[in-house]
Amino acid sequence: MKKVKKKVNKKGIWIIFIAFVVISLIVFLVSTLFIPKVSLIGPKEVVIKLDEEYIDKGAKATLRGKNITKEIKISGKVNNQKIGIYEIDYQIKKGLFTVIKTRKVEVIDDVKPEIVLKGDTKINLCPSKEYEEIGYTALDNYDGDITDKVVVKQEENSVTYTVTDKSGNTFTIKREIERVDNEKPVLTLKGNSTIYVEQDGVYNEPGYTALDNCDGDISNNVTVSSKVDTSKIGNQVITYKVKDIKGNEASVTRNVYVNHKQATIPNTVYKNSMIYLTFDDGPSNVTSQILDILKEKGVKATFFVIGASDSLDYLIKREKDEGHTVALHSYTHRYEVVYQSVDSYFDDLNKISNKVEKIIGESPKIIRFPGGGSNLVSTNYSKGIMTILTNEVLARGYHYFDWNIDCNDAGGAKDRNEVYNNVVNNLSHNKTNVVLMHDFANNYKTLEALSDIIDYGLANGYTFANIDMSTPLVRHRVFN
Repeated sequence: MKKVKKKVNKKGIWIIFIAFVVISLIVFLVSTLFIPKVSLIGPKEVVIKLDEEYIDKGAKATLRGKNITKEIKISGKVNNQKIGIYEIDYQIKKGLFTVIKTRKVEVIDDVKPEIVLKGDTKINLCPSKEYEEIGYTALDNYDGDITDKVVVKQEENSVTYTVTDKSGNTFTIKREIERVDNEKPVLTLKGNSTIYVEQDGVYNEPGYTALDNCDGDISNNVTVSSKVDTSKIGNQVITYKVKDIKGNEASVTRNVYVNHKQATIPNTVYKNSMIYLTFDDGPSNVTSQILDILKEKGVKATFFVIGASDSLDYLIKREKDEGHTVALHSYTHRYEVVYQSVDSYFDDLNKISNKVEKIIGESPKIIRFPGGGSNLVSTNYSKGIMTILTNEVLARGYHYFDWNIDCNDAGGAKDRNEVYNNVVNNLSHNKTNVVLMHDFANNYKTLEALSDIIDYGLANGYTFANIDMSTPLVRHRVFN
């Protein structure tokens, strides 16, 4: 019985073996003859960065040694603007058999976020003060605004800011803190930096404030260099100084001009043998020729300008560039506008001031009232306005000038000879000679007399100068 059993087992093994060989052969033949072979070109797994272009390398397919790659259908899409893992399938179908190969494409974000600090990365801090956060923002190329994710670590001499985006990219920046006080206090004058008082009048100190970044209000520590002596005519400079605890010093000055009493004007003598040629109402078509004569003679003058055509702005710049004084007269030079009210006057003055500033880069503080400080035409529009304005312009830091010689080119002078005589016959070595002239359009009588007037002055011991902020004021009596 045992021998029979062994024979049966041997036979079964052979049957199984033969069946295995047959099945394998069938599978081999089927896979070779009927199932396409698909293989990926390039790696099975690909990694690209955000916004990086994905270029698919494709796949190839064969069946019974024949290239059937064209029959592959590709499906799936990679969004290179969104983090994630994407699958690209390559499928081919032949008869009853379908073959699919898959490639995985991962889109990653490897860009660090950025923290932008408000203020400087290195700051000075008062030794006694605690640091107060100035601020910051954190932006990520993918996550957007992640300011709320910033971790702030404050130490004695620094503040560290760290932020990590969702992809694990980390950015760190540091703000350095130097505990020193090297900043000057801020010393501010109350009132105007230029004040005018009459001789023997009362000077009332407007006051000042001093604030320090570390010490706070230190106004009580301000020292004043001197007191104003109103018995002396001329400019007196007051210097204000203050120091903080660390010795940082600030200083400012105030100019106090002590002028002759209004009642003595216009007969007051300021400087001997001085001639100030002043031209109102320009620029115009004769201004360039006036400038040519002044340049030839080496003489400086003062131009009280108005809001003429913008095409003539270059003449105002030339006046400045050639060393003359550009001063303010009026933008409109219309009495009914200028003297309608105090506000109307300053609106007009500010307009011409702004225009001139754009041309020469500074806003003049030397002015002349339309019609002069003594004009009566203003009474037609506002009673008492000149009394207010003559005081108010001084309080606002302006110097206003009238004249004590009128060439009368805007009045009765008929020709160059009358203009010439009106000037030279009224010159005096015993006064400051402020000459009123005009460079309005077609004023050739003044243009023709100008050279001879200058020659007369030079030949007779006079000195020509342009008005500046140190020139003593020459003013008329005020009648309105």
